[in-house]
Amino acid sequence: MTTTITRPNESRAARLITDGLDPKTWIIADTILIGWHTGRLSGIGWGLLGCLFAAVIPLAFIKFGIRRGRWADRHVGQRQQRIIVMTFVSASVATGILLLWTFDAPRPMVALIAAMLVTLAALLAVTPAWKISVHAAVSSGSVAMLAMTYGLWVLLAYPVVAVVGWSRVELKDHTLAQVLAGAAVGGAVAASTFALAR
Repeated sequence: MTTTITRPNESRAARLITDGLDPKTWIIADTILIGWHTGRLSGIGWGLLGCLFAAVIPLAFIKFGIRRGRWADRHVGQRQQRIIVMTFVSASVATGILLLWTFDAPRPMVALIAAMLVTLAALLAVTPAWKISVHAAVSSGSVAMLAMTYGLWVLLAYPVVAVVGWSRVELKDHTLAQVLAGAAVGGAVAASTFALAR
């Protein structure tokens, strides 16, 4: 069961959006949808392998840390704790890329997970000085990569990214500037890496 800190008088809608559209949700959607586009069922299989290292193992690490009392919730709000988690996640994602490459996965699937790693590295570079929004970065990057795969009509989903950003500000987990910066960095880095690597 996931541990969530509920603050007095917080917006229930914002909490549901933050928890329901967290980075894990976007990663699962990307790996399945881009996997399907790349190779139908076999592409989804490759996507699920990438998802194991980009979402499942990181989530297990976070839950283990919560049980041990190392961080308060799955969003890991404290910056020093975030650095530890993001470093572990980077190592996990890099392992996933190595396995995909070793087993000759389709190039777009390797590119997808590589885009996640480069985005994470960009966020990790900023985090010691400033709490940039990972939620906004991942959601923005996800929509950008899906648009590059399925067509520009997917950009019509960008209001969902705005709603995710609103939830982070509403819950006082981030400032508007941190959300806007996260969305800009996530979209730009993920899209450019995905474009170059695929």
